[in-house]
Amino acid sequence: MTNFISVQLKKASEVDLAKPLCKFIQQSYPGGDAQAEHCRAAEELSKLRKSALGRPLDKHESALETLLRYYDQLCAIEPKFPFSENQVCVTFTWKDAFDKGSLFGGSAKLALASLGYEKTCVLFNCGALASQIAAEQNLDNDEGLKAAAKHYQFASGAFQHIKDTVLSALNREPTVDISPDTVGTLSLIMLAQAQEVFFLKATRDKMKDGIIAKLANQAADYYGDAYKQCQYKDTLPKEVFPVLAAKHCIMQANAEYHQSILAKQQKKFGEEIGRLQHAADLVKTVASRYDEYINVKDLVDKINRALTAAKKDNDFIYHDRVPDLKDLESIGKASLVKSTPVAVPLSQKFTDLFEKMVPLQVQQSVSVYNQRRADLVNRSIAQMREATNLANGVLASLNLPAAIEDVSGDTVPQSILNKSKSVIEQGGIQTVDQLIKDLPELLQRNKEILDESLRLLDEEETTDNDLRTKFKERWQRTPSNELYKPLRAEGANFHNILNKAVQADGQVKERYQSHRDTIALLCKPESELNAAIPSADPAKTLQGSEVVNVLRTLLANLDEVKKEREQLENDLKSVNFDMTSKFLTALAQDGAINEEAISVTELDRIYGSYTQKVQESLKKQEELIKNIQNAHQDFSKMKQSNNESNLREEVLKNLAVANDNFVELVANLKEGTKFYNELTEILLKFQNKCSDIVFARKTERDELLKDLQQSIAREPSAPSIPLPTYQTTPAGGSKPAASSAPTPAPRTMGTKPQPPARPPPPVISAASSSSSASAPSGTAAPPPAAPTPTPTPGASAPAANTAPSQAQGPPYPTYPGYPGYCQMPMPVAYNPYMYGQYNLPYAPSPVFQNPGQAPYPASQQPGYPFPQQPFYPQQ
Repeated sequence: MTNFISVQLKKASEVDLAKPLCKFIQQSYPGGDAQAEHCRAAEELSKLRKSALGRPLDKHESALETLLRYYDQLCAIEPKFPFSENQVCVTFTWKDAFDKGSLFGGSAKLALASLGYEKTCVLFNCGALASQIAAEQNLDNDEGLKAAAKHYQFASGAFQHIKDTVLSALNREPTVDISPDTVGTLSLIMLAQAQEVFFLKATRDKMKDGIIAKLANQAADYYGDAYKQCQYKDTLPKEVFPVLAAKHCIMQANAEYHQSILAKQQKKFGEEIGRLQHAADLVKTVASRYDEYINVKDLVDKINRALTAAKKDNDFIYHDRVPDLKDLESIGKASLVKSTPVAVPLSQKFTDLFEKMVPLQVQQSVSVYNQRRADLVNRSIAQMREATNLANGVLASLNLPAAIEDVSGDTVPQSILNKSKSVIEQGGIQTVDQLIKDLPELLQRNKEILDESLRLLDEEETTDNDLRTKFKERWQRTPSNELYKPLRAEGANFHNILNKAVQADGQVKERYQSHRDTIALLCKPESELNAAIPSADPAKTLQGSEVVNVLRTLLANLDEVKKEREQLENDLKSVNFDMTSKFLTALAQDGAINEEAISVTELDRIYGSYTQKVQESLKKQEELIKNIQNAHQDFSKMKQSNNESNLREEVLKNLAVANDNFVELVANLKEGTKFYNELTEILLKFQNKCSDIVFARKTERDELLKDLQQSIAREPSAPSIPLPTYQTTPAGGSKPAASSAPTPAPRTMGTKPQPPARPPPPVISAASSSSSASAPSGTAAPPPAAPTPTPTPGASAPAANTAPSQAQGPPYPTYPGYPGYCQMPMPVAYNPYMYGQYNLPYAPSPVFQNPGQAPYPASQQPGYPFPQQPFYPQQ
């Protein structure tokens, strides 16, 4: 019969998947064995793509298996990598499978930074290759028939899946080959061919004619539907349409043929002849219209033999009435085929290269959980630190514990000495000065990184806007201002963070300046410190009194609470729980993750006991502070006060406050330095993200510009310039009237030297031109010319102002023997600076000589074949 229809493969441009995927892995996963393993998997994926798309594929099962494994791997990594224009940006470029292109423009192609687009095109190639493998099967045995039917049904399912998903996967207009209309038609064609294979198998197995007729009729129905879908669309190759029309007729003819056999078995001889006649008409149509594509000689002979025999038997024996075609009962239909649904994995040998990498949804849920956990821990730590600072402030205001230690009045209290020693060990004011000095440099570095990142976005966006303005609707890609919205929001957030950091730095510096002198005093040796503290004579000794003992006990308890609080803070920081397994389980069970519910439940379970201890610590401190304040009131009543003692107590209070401020300032400055250093790493990642997307956009821009140039080259050229109309010379030899139309500029040929201008021909009036046929006896006659034919009597020469019926060529000499002789002189109003006379035809002129007319009456120069023309000076 004919070969089956197979689909051509799409061609893909080379893409390096390893580099962008490895960069994302390095940014998202900590260094170590897991990161290295994921990077190796990315390189394997890039190699797999090259094997599947980077070389011509054989029409064999192994080649299809490679394509299927690559498609399965794309489906596996889709939930694990954020493929998009502003995250993992990989631009996939594919050519249209059916567009042959032009000499200058090339074939149509589409480039998108979309993994869904890559999946769609790979699945298209899977279906196309399956159709090619099916078309190569040997249909003379059962194995070949089964393989062909299997591959056609798979191809039909692949194309149907593309039809259902392509628009949502691309979010823009696809190329024609993967448009819903085209792949829908291809799916139906593959289904029709699978049905035809089952018809061939039923015929080969000699099944009942009624069943075979139904199978053939169903195949004809499929082919007819496919032909109707693409009848008025120029999307598939032109040879597909006649094949579909022929296959529809052939399958219908087979159905009628086998139904005629069934009618003969049922003694319905008239129906048998009617069906055979219909079948004969169908195959006759195929033979006359589509013989170039399908050979139906065997089927024609088989049907004609059966028809001849049926007619003979009916004419001589049965004499049964042959019903009209419209009176024949319709043949039933039996479909044994259906499109194979696309269920991942398609390959039987598929193994996920990124099996140990968690899906992106789980990563995002873990990230949100970590943020919730960090907020909870930071809130608890902040409460404890705030309570500690409050306690230190209360003790400093009460001059405790220095007040109960300073009973002699002339020595430095031990608590002050301990504070002084601690400050000196930490570097004193030199440490604070150095930390404050480093902050502006760290801040400036972060600002420069952020400004450079936003500058890259601004430059690319400006270029995109300029090209969009230039090409208008041709510039079909996502506008940069829309694409960069998340990045600009992220950049604005970084700006706010830096502004708040600058404000915090100012507050720290202001606080340091207000306590700097007192902190410097704490850094002095004990002797200088003792000399700086005023002395006071105690009125009476309070050593060993009950109130002092109570205060010491309360202060010891408060110190114990502070130590427990430090340990609790360390415990809160060290607690960790991997939520990946929890989220993976929820994703596997429900298909989605309710992150908030799961996170809140787990945080309460893990950190509930710690938050309870924090609240108990705060409540205990509150009671201790209240008792200390009450005990200090009793202590103040018992203590003798005077001006000297009050001044000494004030200095000791300031020293205690200076110690607390020093500790807090150093902690704040170190946290600020750590913050700036960590922010630098974050901003560098942000800069890399910006530079990556800008580079991808530039690559996409270059590809789009190239495609636009090719599309412009494929467009029809501009309309031709109308030929100029030469001026005409009125009778009597007067000066030609000025033409209203502009005269085209002389054609130049670069720097090539032009020949000297030829002098214009003489202006000859109509009367003189008619008398020039017979020259006067005194004038020199031109050289003998070739004999000219005599006009036929009754034929009138064209009028002087009548234009020739077609454009005339350049003038040729009229002497005898010149090859290519053509009697056509130059026009009188000849412009020597006009376009080259051998390039364009001249417009008609009323003074052209008619065929057979003698040349211009002038003497001929020796060796110059053209008629001698008088010289007219150039104006």
